Amino acid sequence: MNRFHILTLFPEMVMDGLNTSIIGRAIEAGLLEINAVNIRDYSTNKHMKVDDYPYGGGAGLVMQPEPVYRAYEDLTKDMKKKPRVVYLTPQGTTFHQEMAKELAKEEELVFLCGHYEGIDERVLEEIVTDYVSIGDYVLTGGELPAMVMIDSISRLVPGVLHNDDSAGDESFENGLLEYPQYTRPPVFLDKEVPEVLLSGHHENIRKWRHEQSVKRTKERRPDLWEAYEKEMKEKDGGK
Repeated sequence: MNRFHILTLFPEMVMDGLNTSIIGRAIEAGLLEINAVNIRDYSTNKHMKVDDYPYGGGAGLVMQPEPVYRAYEDLTKDMKKKPRVVYLTPQGTTFHQEMAKELAKEEELVFLCGHYEGIDERVLEEIVTDYVSIGDYVLTGGELPAMVMIDSISRLVPGVLHNDDSAGDESFENGLLEYPQYTRPPVFLDKEVPEVLLSGHHENIRKWRHEQSVKRTKERRPDLWEAYEKEMKEKDGGK
């Protein structure tokens, strides 16, 4: 079982989103466990306050280190080893499919969600192992990025998808974007399903799908295509 723990100020937000669809079914089946820890519960302030003005001045508020650290200590006290702790921040490494594969191997994974102007640096230095961003833009907090990462990682856990082969056919798995998909009806708005997909000839279908993946990658993600071409040349001995 893969266990995901989310340190957050908004546990309802993440749990309401993750308890649905494929991830929700995987939780019910005992393949995943998702635990949201409310950082505010570890405040020593009678008003459950967890933020304060930044030293040195500046706009906004900063999350205090003590509630975060107390929540982390309570969460990890019975774990067999120190878990990887992912802090969701625009300053982190951009999340990608290979990172998802790597993190899917972790039995316990902790996501730390910041708010306001961030979290006191001292507690980050103490507990964080990975700084991760889901893109070059700023959100109001780390909850949505944590949900994105958990969704992506969960799909790689054996048994979560009904057909485990599905994950291997998707975009980024082989360096190319996924080919176009079609289903019934065979004609829609005068557009027909490509004939090769109706042929039953598996080798021709495989070739067509690869050609479409190449075409789509060239058109939509020339950066990926450049990297793919380079990798193929290296495999061919630089030819």
